[in-house]
Amino acid sequence: MLEWAALLIVIILLASAVAVLTVRNPIGAVAATSVVSLGVSVLFVLLHAPDVAMTEAAVGAGLSGVVLALGVRKNAKWEMPA
Repeated sequence: MLEWAALLIVIILLASAVAVLTVRNPIGAVAATSVVSLGVSVLFVLLHAPDVAMTEAAVGAGLSGVVLALGVRKNAKWEMPA
């Protein structure tokens, strides 16, 4: 059962990584990057490394997602709706 869950997570990771490279919307690419980080953190939980999983979720998905979104906004590739 654990192998099937890990395989499903890896498939989601690969699909999200391809989405990062192919999506035209920069915010969509940032969201897909966060999905990759969350998937990796779930894999770490399945591998019984909860401390690494919490760090990956906080830094990889949380902080990096915010920094990337702010960078896209600062670069004027994305405007806030009025």
